[in-house]
Amino acid sequence: MPLQPPAPRSSLHKRSIQCDGYQRDDGLWDIEARLIDTKSYGFPNHDREYIEAGEPLHDISLRLTLDEDYLIHAVDASIDASPFNICPAAVAEMQSLVGLSIKKGWMRDVRRRVGGTKGCTHLVDLLSPIATTAFQTMHKARSDRPQNLEQDTKPFIINTCHALADDGPVVHRQWPRFYTGASKKD
Repeated sequence: MPLQPPAPRSSLHKRSIQCDGYQRDDGLWDIEARLIDTKSYGFPNHDREYIEAGEPLHDISLRLTLDEDYLIHAVDASIDASPFNICPAAVAEMQSLVGLSIKKGWMRDVRRRVGGTKGCTHLVDLLSPIATTAFQTMHKARSDRPQNLEQDTKPFIINTCHALADDGPVVHRQWPRFYTGASKKD
């Protein structure tokens, strides 16, 4: 169901986040995200003099190269537009994510390495949708792995949202072994 019609209003700010997932020929996976912020009006800026309406205030890109276990092998980051000249210096710190895995506690680990003054808020903001895009991109390949055909351990995705509650109909249907509900639910 779409949103209800809004009250009369004026557009001031637009943030676009685009994420794409790719399977590489070498067996690894590239997950890319790009964030673009624009304003509907122009304004003065100390470092850039003036930012025109529709000109990116932020244009930030990030690529993680992962293996099938979500281990980060490489990071490529770019800040092509920002309100401060110093912002692109935060890109180098993103290399500290190499060797980290997307798993439980992912964003906590990210914030320890590149959060706050160690990194760029907007690059960190991209890491959550990158993780979701990685799960969606690699889902079939991971589910076809022999160790996943006979699931011995509870899938990490269980209890991550309303639809995947361990006592709900989706878990009952897809992972009956890990279903905790009192009765069959359809």
